[in-house]
Amino acid sequence: MPTTHLRRAAHRRALFAAPEAPEADRRARAISGILLDASPHLLVVAEAAARGAETRIPMSEDTAIWHGGRGGPAALRPGRSVVVRRAGGGRAERIWVDIGRVSGTILACGRGAVEVDMGPHRGRAHVVIPPSVLGPVLVRHPRLEPGYLLDVVCVGSPGGPQAVRPGTSQPGYRVADLAAPAAAAPVPRELRGTATWFGGVEGEWRDGASYPAVDSEGDAGGCAEAPSGCAPMPYLSIGSEITVRNECGGRAAAVPVIECGCTAARFCDRCVECDASPRGRIVELTPAAFAGLGGDLTAGCFNATVRPGAPGGMEGPW
Repeated sequence: MPTTHLRRAAHRRALFAAPEAPEADRRARAISGILLDASPHLLVVAEAAARGAETRIPMSEDTAIWHGGRGGPAALRPGRSVVVRRAGGGRAERIWVDIGRVSGTILACGRGAVEVDMGPHRGRAHVVIPPSVLGPVLVRHPRLEPGYLLDVVCVGSPGGPQAVRPGTSQPGYRVADLAAPAAAAPVPRELRGTATWFGGVEGEWRDGASYPAVDSEGDAGGCAEAPSGCAPMPYLSIGSEITVRNECGGRAAAVPVIECGCTAARFCDRCVECDASPRGRIVELTPAAFAGLGGDLTAGCFNATVRPGAPGGMEGPW
């Protein structure tokens, strides 16, 4: 018989292998993929969620381009990864080029670099922190020491991820000191807290969410070593559907849970994108899902409401 690990992998592939996308789905609010070609008026992207199918997206002089900061058309080189958010009519409103994110527990610090454990699903990352970025990072992450958490937005480089700015503020505790919610704390029907995004998802997966409270029993897909987090949350399984609402912008959509959010559960922080959210990361989204809900990938978070199931009377998918 196959091992539990192999059965889980097969189960995930069956759930999330992307079918041939109809034209309506290929005009999604936001997409991610590999840039194939770019002209002043058109992008051609091999879309990750559609098994590399070519998607053509019109551009204009108002299209904003990010590549480690404010960029321009010169950043649109074939072979680079992109996340594209569309405006009404399908035009590219904003493009993030080679953007990434590293969040997790600091393992070691050296001269101009940090080694980070991103959790069992994502492995380790060696993040370069240039001198020009170190100051802003230290303002929001004053403890660059083993055992503390790090969260930085990065840009791809030949030497690996290079930090551009802090993703959020560093929680003031060591990872081992995170306190679980009280055993008798009630689990609300709607969760309120912080939504962030995570990188590193390849085209095998559709856009979806990493959820901090995936059940570790049986084949639900959870991580046995995942902490409880600081907010009480209902247990779900890989493949469950949740509705995520951006309280800063009003957009909402249903997304599938595609990963156990072991790393998100360790962050007991707040998002202050439009107001101070309750403490706790209640969901991490793939970059396209986050951008499609109106989130700014460089800002790193938005105040969110999450509940199991499809949207009831809320705005539909992006």
